[in-house]
Amino acid sequence: MIYWYSLTPLDVLLFRDAKPFTPGERAWAASVFPPNNHTIAGALRGLLDAKNNFTIKGPFLCHQYTLYFPRPLSFVGSNPLVPLEWKPDANLHQALWNELQPCPLVTLNPGNSENEDEDLPSGEYYRQFLPSNVVKRYLQTGQISESDWITKDKNEEQPWKTETRSHNAIEPGTRQVKDADGYFVENAIRMSPGWSLAIGIDQELPSSIIQLGGEGHHAILTPSTALAEQWQEIQQMSQDNFNRGMQKSEKAIGYLVTPGIFERKHNNGQYHGQSVCRAWPWEWKLAHTVNFNQKPGSLVSVATANSLPISCRVREKPEMAENDPKSIPAPQVFAAVPGSCYYLNQPELVYAESPDSKPGKGLEKAKGLRQLGYSEFLWINYKGE
Repeated sequence: MIYWYSLTPLDVLLFRDAKPFTPGERAWAASVFPPNNHTIAGALRGLLDAKNNFTIKGPFLCHQYTLYFPRPLSFVGSNPLVPLEWKPDANLHQALWNELQPCPLVTLNPGNSENEDEDLPSGEYYRQFLPSNVVKRYLQTGQISESDWITKDKNEEQPWKTETRSHNAIEPGTRQVKDADGYFVENAIRMSPGWSLAIGIDQELPSSIIQLGGEGHHAILTPSTALAEQWQEIQQMSQDNFNRGMQKSEKAIGYLVTPGIFERKHNNGQYHGQSVCRAWPWEWKLAHTVNFNQKPGSLVSVATANSLPISCRVREKPEMAENDPKSIPAPQVFAAVPGSCYYLNQPELVYAESPDSKPGKGLEKAKGLRQLGYSEFLWINYKGE
C-alpha cells in the first residue's frame, strides 16, 4: 500500500544541480526544481532506518491537495503530435529520415497553427503542469481539450520563483572580501503560496518536520488521503489502458511523469565497457527496421526534450571506509525529462518490471531506480483522429 504526503517548505529550498561546485572556482551554485528522487529518498531516510528499503512514487506538485503532473510533450500548444507512420494522409511521407532513429512527429491538425509562442489574451497562460482531473480525462479520452490547456492562474505555468542570493566572506580584521573563496552566488527556490511537493511511500509516517535539500532547510510532512485517492484512481485507469492495449494489440502512448533513467552497459561495439543513457528504454525496439534480419519491436516514436542530468551519492563499500562508510559521489546519469511521451504499436513493460528480464546486477540496479520512483509511466490508448 502506498501512503501519500505533502511536503510544504518552511522557507526557500536549495537543490544544487549536478555540476561540481567550489566557491572561487565555480562561483555560481544553481538549483534544480522539482528535486530528483534521490534527494527525496535522502530526506526520508532521516525518518526511517538507514537500512530500511522503501518504494517512492513521485515527487509531483500539488496545490491544496490536488495532484499536478508535468505537461505531456506530445503537444504543440493544444495541437497533438503523432508519428508520421500513424498519419497516412500527411504530406511529409516523401521526406527522407534516418530510420535508425524514432519516426518523425507531425501535428495531427496542420490547419491549427496555435502554439505556445503565440500571445494569449492578457491574464491567460499555458499550463506547464496539469491538475489530476485533466490527466484523468486524458487517460480516458486520449485527448486534452484546448480549454484544459489554458489557465488564469500563472502558478500553473510555474508555481515557484528563483531567488538569487550572493554570499561574501570577509577577511578577518578587515572590511574586504576574501581574495580566495570569498564570494559565491546560489539560486534558491521559493514555492508559491498554497503549493507543495507530493510524494507516495510504502511506509506510514506521522506528521513531522524533515530536512529537505541543502543548507538545513526544512519542510512539513503531512499525510493526505486526498492525494492517495487521486493517485489510486489515475494509476488504476493507466493499468486498465495498459492491459487493454496488450490484450488487443492496440496503439498506445506511454506518458512519463517522473525522470526516466534508461541506462545500459555495453559489452561490445564502440561503447564497450561504458554505461550509456538514452531517451527511451533500451529494451524497446523500433517498429521500423533497416535490415532484413532485424526483428521489429513496438516503439514508433518519441516526444522528449533536453536530457536531465542527475547526480546522486552512494555509501562507501566497507573495505574502502576506515571507520563508518560515508556518502560519496556516484556516477552522473542523464534522464529523459518528465512529460516525455512514447508512441508504441502496443504497450510494453520496462526492463525492471518485465518477467522476461535476465537476472543479474543490471536488473537489480534497474529495480532499485524504480523503487526510487524513476521511470513512472501512465498509459493512454491511442484513439486516432
